[in-house]
Amino acid sequence: MKTLITPLQVLKTAFGDGEVLPQATIAEADIAAAEQRWIVPVIGRKLHDRLLAGVYPDLVTDYLAAPTALYTRALVQARLDVRTDRLGTAAPKPANGTAAGDEARRQLRRQLLEEARTLLQRATDHLATNKIRYPEYVADENRAARCSIAGGIILPDDGR
Repeated sequence: MKTLITPLQVLKTAFGDGEVLPQATIAEADIAAAEQRWIVPVIGRKLHDRLLAGVYPDLVTDYLAAPTALYTRALVQARLDVRTDRLGTAAPKPANGTAAGDEARRQLRRQLLEEARTLLQRATDHLATNKIRYPEYVADENRAARCSIAGGIILPDDGR
């Protein structure tokens, strides 16, 4: 499976120094799902395919790696907050603390999504000001430019 970034890049970019996780924590399928859900609707399928083919590597490195990593973390965070084994599913019990509560987990997810949206907007601003350099990007196909998001609800341009 081809993705814009690797699982290791997700771990290095979206997790802090104190959040040490094994590389197997993030699967390429997780990244691919985040790209499909959040990145492709904004940059378009044509540009995404070109990026997967290795064209415009600086665009990925400088503008799309960070939002992709953050969206991937937001996608898998709930899975990280519970453990499943042969005995079932349980919340982890840290040795020197307590597991985060529901409100802390919700705040973390909101913060991850907000930061990712902000960085993705930075990428689309770059694409819009460099149209000649990225002919595969079609601004009219950018779903984020045609709607607003208020409280997690997507609204059309006219605010309905």
